[in-house]
Amino acid sequence: MTMQDTAKMTRWMLPDGIEEALPSQARVLENLRRRLLDNFSGRGYDMVMTPFIEYLDALLAGTGQELDRQTFKVTDAISGHQMGIRADMTLQAARIDAHQIKQDAPVRLCYMGTVLRTMKNGFAGSRAPLQVGAELYGHAGIESDMEILELMLEMLSITGVMNVHIDLGHVGIFRGLAVEAGLDKQDEQILFDALQRKAIPEINNFLKGLSLDAGMKERFSALADLNGGVETLQRARDVLSGAGPGVQSALREMEQISGLLKQRLPDLPVHYDLAELRGYAYQTGLVFAAFVPGYGQEIARGGRYDDIGSIFGRARPATGFSADLKTLIQLSSNSSDEIPDGIFAPAIDDEALQDRIRELRQQDERVVVELPGQQGGAVEAGCERILKQVEGAWQVVAVL
Repeated sequence: MTMQDTAKMTRWMLPDGIEEALPSQARVLENLRRRLLDNFSGRGYDMVMTPFIEYLDALLAGTGQELDRQTFKVTDAISGHQMGIRADMTLQAARIDAHQIKQDAPVRLCYMGTVLRTMKNGFAGSRAPLQVGAELYGHAGIESDMEILELMLEMLSITGVMNVHIDLGHVGIFRGLAVEAGLDKQDEQILFDALQRKAIPEINNFLKGLSLDAGMKERFSALADLNGGVETLQRARDVLSGAGPGVQSALREMEQISGLLKQRLPDLPVHYDLAELRGYAYQTGLVFAAFVPGYGQEIARGGRYDDIGSIFGRARPATGFSADLKTLIQLSSNSSDEIPDGIFAPAIDDEALQDRIRELRQQDERVVVELPGQQGGAVEAGCERILKQVEGAWQVVAVL
C-alpha cells in the first residue's frame, strides 16, 4: 500500500472510541430520545441544553480527579483561559439550578447530549456517549431519592432493557467513619481504594498501622463484607452499632429506601453494598447503579450530591442519575430498526401533484420526490407506495 493510499484511508477513519450513527442507527436513537424526553416532561422535568465547551474551572469544580482526567482541554484564543469540552453534564445542570433559575422550590431538570471523554471507560467503552440524565434540586428527603431511582428504572423499561438489578450504597457510612476516626486525606484515600477492591487482607494490614481503637478498626474492616440482600442492613446495624450519628442516619436512609422499594417494586432485585462509593468525590448520600446479566459494567448510575451548588454561590440538596443512550440501545430487547414506509412521487411539474404531496406530508407521511434522471426508483428510496395519477387524480398505490 502506497503512502497515498494510506492517506486516503485515514480520511474516513475515526479516532478510537468515536462513532458515527448511520441512518438506521440514528433513527432508533432519535425516536428513543423523543420518547424519553417526553416521559421526563410528563413527570415535571424540564429540559436544559448545556454548553459543549466552557471554562475549565467551572466545568470541573468539586468533581474530583477522575473527571479531570476524562476532560479534553483547550486554550481559548480570545481570552487565553483554559477551557474544557464537557465529559459529564451533571455539574452543568447544577450550575443552571444554582445560578440561573435561583428558585427555592424543588426544580426538576433533564438533559440529553453528546459528551466527550479522553479515555474509554465506564459506559460501553465509547469516548463520545450520548448522555441522558435527570436531576432533582431543592429537596433533601428520601422521597426525592426514590423519585429519581424510579425515574431511572422507568427509563430503562422504556428503552427495552430487561432483567435489571440495582446496587445500592451510601457514601455517608464510610465518610462518617472516616470523620469519627480523624483520618487524614491520605489515609482516607488508601482505605477508599482498598474498599473499592474489597481487598480485605490489605485493609486489615493497613488498619493495624493506624492509631484507632479496636471497635473503629472492626467497623472499617467490616465494610468490605457488608454486601448482599436486604439482610445486609440488619448485619450492618449490628456491626456498626457503636458508630456515630452520621453513620446511623445513613443506615436509616438505606432502610427507608429499602422499605419503599419493597413496597413499590417488590420484584426488583436489589443488592446492598456498604462499601459502594461511586462518585465519592462529590456524592453525599445514597448512591445506586443499574446492572444487567452478562454486561460487566453499570448501565446507569446516580445518587445524592447535596450542596454542590455552593461552588456556584448557592447550596442546594440534589439527587439525580445519568446513562449513555447508545449503551441502552445495544442492550435493548426492542431496538430493531423500523424503517418508515415512504411514498415515491414522480418528477413531474404538476400543480395538483404538488398539492397532493403537501397534503400527505401534513398527514405525517414520508414522501420522497424523484429527481430527474436519477438512478433507482421507489424501492431504492425505501418506498413501498407511489403516487400515481388515476382517473385524473393523484392516488397512493402500492408498488407493483
